[in-house]
Amino acid sequence: MNEQPKYRKFIEGAEHLSLGVSIVVAILLGVGIGLLMQSWFEQNWLLWLGVFWGVAGAGLNLKKAYDKQMKEFEELKKDPKYQDLKYDDSE
Repeated sequence: MNEQPKYRKFIEGAEHLSLGVSIVVAILLGVGIGLLMQSWFEQNWLLWLGVFWGVAGAGLNLKKAYDKQMKEFEELKKDPKYQDLKYDDSE
């Protein structure tokens, strides 16, 4: 039998919420690393390097979430329940 877990919707909601949190955390970690390197090596540009790493990490998190969502849509597209639906994109 293919039973769904009782708390599946809560888990999925928390997963989507965690994307926003992970973006903020990635940027804050990048800024923190940049500030730490700036204080250790006394070079101002290292802060911006850390900011760049944080934004790049946030972008990577977004790409992973996007790829996962697209994979789920592709699986949904193959579902026999939706095979007979026709869409008109011309409107």
